[in-house]
Amino acid sequence: MTTQHTESSPLVRIRSLLPGLARAEQRVAKVVLDSPSTVARRSITEVAEAAGTSETTVTRFCKAIGVGGYPELRIALAADTARSEARAERDLGGEIAPDDDLASVVGKVTYADARAVEETSAQLDVGVLEKVVDAIAGAKRVDVYGVGASAFVAADLQQKLHRIGRISFAWSDTHIMLTSAAVLGKGDVAFAISHTGATQDTVEALREARKAGATTVALTNFPTAPISEVADLVLTTAARETTFRSGAMASRIAQLTVVDCLFIGVAQRHLSESMRALDDTRDAVGSHRLETRHDGRRKSRETGK
Repeated sequence: MTTQHTESSPLVRIRSLLPGLARAEQRVAKVVLDSPSTVARRSITEVAEAAGTSETTVTRFCKAIGVGGYPELRIALAADTARSEARAERDLGGEIAPDDDLASVVGKVTYADARAVEETSAQLDVGVLEKVVDAIAGAKRVDVYGVGASAFVAADLQQKLHRIGRISFAWSDTHIMLTSAAVLGKGDVAFAISHTGATQDTVEALREARKAGATTVALTNFPTAPISEVADLVLTTAARETTFRSGAMASRIAQLTVVDCLFIGVAQRHLSESMRALDDTRDAVGSHRLETRHDGRRKSRETGK
């Protein structure tokens, strides 16, 4: 247990515990999160002054996040900074080898996922994204198509749109996709998700939707793939698959990044309506959540403690 705490990032633990910290301790947390490498070089007095609190509060903060005191926090932050710099310098983007140990696998997977998000963001055409947002925000109905791993992303987009009051459906069965596409029309949007852009089922569904008069959108990793030929608008990701990761990991993370950006853009178009719908749907499921304390333990129904 001790080894795990020493080697894991203290920043991850601080973020996870932040809501349950006292207000003065939260100010200390913000100073640490804003510049961990700087805090690693500062004295406890300097950190207390930066957070507008006392040295005693800084010490309490250290204990609250599971380190013995401020000296231990400085050591943990310095080690985390060194690991971050080492990860940046190491080539973690290579293939996962059959004899890689689990630590190497974790490093390569997380590096690939983070890189997929960063590179997708860097290459995403915001102008095209804006047009897709406009189309969906004004659509009478949105049908989302995806098979295999892309079906999970399609379901995520549908659920997000549904929660802000947009009429939307997600389909992964070929026959249902085609029959759904056939009854679309002008003012509707068909949104197809395919990492390769060459999944026949998805391409055929988008072609049928376009034939019916709907605005067609494709989300793919390859802008010149066959699906682009039947799409009015094409959004692209930048995921690099490696061994054991074909079509299901980095690509999904990249697709979900675009979906999140798209969802927020649509929500902004109908902000008051979206916020009201989010509140209503949150209230609707609120009674199905167990009450928990800030430390993650379940509250007692009798005492509330």
